[in-house]
Amino acid sequence: MALCCVLRPPRRRLRPPPLALLSLPARHRCLLTTTAATWEGKKKARVSCSLPEPSWEERLANAVTPLWRLPYQEQLQVKYESQRKILQTLASRLEELGIDAQKPGGLCCPLQPVVPSPIINGYRNKSTFSVNRGPDGNPKTVGLYVGTGRERNIVCVKANHVANIPSKHKQVARCYEEFICHSPLDSCILFHEGGHWRELVVRTTSCGHTMAVITFHPQQLGQEALATQKALLKEFFTCGPGAVCALTSLYFQESTMTRCSHEQSPYQLLHGAPHISEELLGLKFRISPDAFFQVNTAAAEVLYQAVGELCQATGDTVLLDICCGTGTIGLSLAHRVSKVIGVEVVEKAIEDAEWNAAFNGIPNCEFHSGKAEAVLPQLLASWEDARPLVAVVNPSRAGLHYRVVRAIRNCRSIRRLLYISCKPEGEAMRNFLELCCPPDPRKKLAGEPFAPVLAIPFDMFPHTVHCELVLLFTR
Repeated sequence: MALCCVLRPPRRRLRPPPLALLSLPARHRCLLTTTAATWEGKKKARVSCSLPEPSWEERLANAVTPLWRLPYQEQLQVKYESQRKILQTLASRLEELGIDAQKPGGLCCPLQPVVPSPIINGYRNKSTFSVNRGPDGNPKTVGLYVGTGRERNIVCVKANHVANIPSKHKQVARCYEEFICHSPLDSCILFHEGGHWRELVVRTTSCGHTMAVITFHPQQLGQEALATQKALLKEFFTCGPGAVCALTSLYFQESTMTRCSHEQSPYQLLHGAPHISEELLGLKFRISPDAFFQVNTAAAEVLYQAVGELCQATGDTVLLDICCGTGTIGLSLAHRVSKVIGVEVVEKAIEDAEWNAAFNGIPNCEFHSGKAEAVLPQLLASWEDARPLVAVVNPSRAGLHYRVVRAIRNCRSIRRLLYISCKPEGEAMRNFLELCCPPDPRKKLAGEPFAPVLAIPFDMFPHTVHCELVLLFTR
């Protein structure tokens, strides 16, 4: 009897699927967990042989935006279920510490429905494109990766069909590929094998501004040869075929590392204005090449308005904005409080924040440049201000440094804390436990513990399994 499908046992232990995918209806989970599983002739288990072999565009879409086939309301339900499980995990971990945190449904606190994004498609204001070998063998393909380094099956696929990337970003990527394909210099796929052309970052704003940042490995090129390449880039994007992109800013960075800050290797402005501008909640914000800005501007407005309500700030409140970026949260809430204190590690972002405060006529803000684990303990150790102090933290996926959590715990003036996390199941979970655990002299956690009281997910990333979770802690 012929079988319509054969499920072959895997040769090695497979990783469990992401938490959010476990919440998908079976008919969608089957599709999402079996696409993009085979390429370059290496076949792996497929759940249904009746499924047609996906195109490279579909494989990329499945890898970058795995929920893209679902109606938006179903996407929100998937995300709600994943956040619910995260809060259940947090409740269980708190129980292990002897904290009675179980609430209805096994959650550590009430969970509100996912707040939808006002924009579903093409919402990203920043995209990073790689340069590598494409499915057709072209070593100068500009796109996004499919595959893994561990499996040695990485392919760079053009992002033409990825739903969350706007058309302007795709246009700049196509033009960059056209330029490097005509360049005699090779792409830099592996540093030790030579080559030069690397990443492209595109940033856009609702004001119509477009910034492109091109990363270039200099290898052994001298200054004259580098100057020639920069001149050719500028000519291409101002007078040549790339002029169609109408770039507001064109930057060039020489980098011998995977990631390089402005301090390590300065961004060189080849054309246009040094910054682009964005408008958010009636304020104007200046954005530098490496400054953090929420990737979904329309959804960020919804998020910041909610943060303002959750802070319950009064006229004498001091707002502590940790990992403040260009100052968007603090500046948008400055009219509600007596003072805003921002801390940010990226020096250029602090320069932007100070400019943003001055340009918008906001006098009650001060910003500190440096690592939060170095700045915050000093700032709070001698805190004697009698005014209420509310903290808002918005760290990267790496979470907060332990010294930052310890400084917050040990500052008695902080009674209310808002933790904004794009990956609450990751390192942020460690932070949650450190904030809520009983006092521990060994870890120098002497302050009264916090308790989670409310969780609100915001869909900043439609079509992906991610969302931004705002977790309110009080004590």
